[in-house]
Amino acid sequence: MSKEILSQEEIDRLLSAFSSGEVTVEEMRETRQAGKHKVYDFRRPNKFSKDQLKHLQTLHDNFARILSSYLSGYLRATVAVHASSVEQYTFDEFMRSVPTPTVLTVFSLKPLKGVAVLETNAEFLFPIIDLLLGGPGALPEKVRELTEIELALARKFSGKLLESLRLAWHDIYRVEPAVESIETNPRLQRIISPGDVVAVITFQSSLNNAAAGPINLCLPHSLLEPVLANLTSYRQYGVALESGEMEREQVADWLQGATVNLSVVVGETVITVRDFVQLQEGDVLPLGRRFKQDLDLFIEDELKYKVQAGILGRFMAVQITSLAEAGD
Repeated sequence: MSKEILSQEEIDRLLSAFSSGEVTVEEMRETRQAGKHKVYDFRRPNKFSKDQLKHLQTLHDNFARILSSYLSGYLRATVAVHASSVEQYTFDEFMRSVPTPTVLTVFSLKPLKGVAVLETNAEFLFPIIDLLLGGPGALPEKVRELTEIELALARKFSGKLLESLRLAWHDIYRVEPAVESIETNPRLQRIISPGDVVAVITFQSSLNNAAAGPINLCLPHSLLEPVLANLTSYRQYGVALESGEMEREQVADWLQGATVNLSVVVGETVITVRDFVQLQEGDVLPLGRRFKQDLDLFIEDELKYKVQAGILGRFMAVQITSLAEAGD
């Protein structure tokens, strides 16, 4: 006799389903038989537990946030990345699911032993390359193989992505990502044994509010084994770990990579076109500014500071004296 006892409400619902024809006796028997066993494929053992996959999801949610902020500043475009799924496969299954052409970045995570793979889909990479070359970030009409110049840009760009991975892992395990090789044909990749179990984190992305291609991060179990024990504490205290030193390091990296235009206005004057075309070396123009009066320092064409001119070593320089006031 079964140890499970149905409540009166459950019995009433079951009888109602039988009488209405929604459920038959045969279906109930099949459902009961199906619940007695669970299919297990010995050719693909599950080395990652469900809990570990959840921890990896949490860790790489943070990676996606860092990546979104970094790429938006680096490309000067609206980039959004989020981790959509974390699954385990054999490496052969992952390789067979990857489209051609694509860009596979094989990288190491020192001091961890082994290598991992970052797959950047062509639909994601081509608009990025177009932006880096001064274009609007458009996808070509036909997906094609990358040129040598595009591959060189892809290798450098992959290094930028992996730098964000280092920041995301900072409080879990200190790693130093390094690009080992770049490949465009997944059928030629044999850097990991086909039967090895890997965790595949899939990221969905958008560029300027338009859907872009996915990014896949393939991490072998043998590579992650020393890290898995540290993920539990990150899962519990992940919010606190995002602040402090890690946050300061992220901000410092973003600021160092920012490029801004600075310009100093020494003074202004008005002359006629006739005088302008007759200007020669050595001519003097009155600028309407008193001696030692502060100059204007513009950042990206916006007045921000008052400065004094001077010399620093062999170079002309300015020293900031105050913030520019409203109305200057």
